[in-house]
Amino acid sequence: MARVGLYPGTFDPMTNGHLDIMGRAVKLVDKLVIGVAINSTKGPMFSLEERVEITRRETEHLKALTEIEIRPFEGLLMHFAREVGAGIIIRGLRAVADFEYEFQMTAMNQQLDREIETVFLMADPRHQAVASRLVKEIARLGGDVSAFVPPGIEAELMAKVRQG
Repeated sequence: MARVGLYPGTFDPMTNGHLDIMGRAVKLVDKLVIGVAINSTKGPMFSLEERVEITRRETEHLKALTEIEIRPFEGLLMHFAREVGAGIIIRGLRAVADFEYEFQMTAMNQQLDREIETVFLMADPRHQAVASRLVKEIARLGGDVSAFVPPGIEAELMAKVRQG
């Protein structure tokens, strides 16, 4: 039986930290589903279609390591996990604040489905301060985001900022 992992997120924009977690997650599963969340309450800078396409492009190299599937999703994470057959939810942790939030989410998710485990991967120290929200703010204020996102995403992010 294949071990299916689910790595959910809005990926707005996808950062080097996200890619680091994905690169390590593929070592743990036979198939990694990357769930691109439809979350209009966060006011994404990139459209859902753009985020899905960027995720496809930026994870192409991981297909040599395991099966990768990119899917948009909306609604309850545990429903989506069951839909894709995931037995593992992959989450990245950067700091204590992440842990507190993720601890609550994991406890609630276990109440919804005890068969699906959550696995936490610590962010590489180089990426522990990186958050999509902060990357967008730095870009909007004219800062250099090249250390936080891959080159293709940097160009797209800066184009979005110029569009206003």
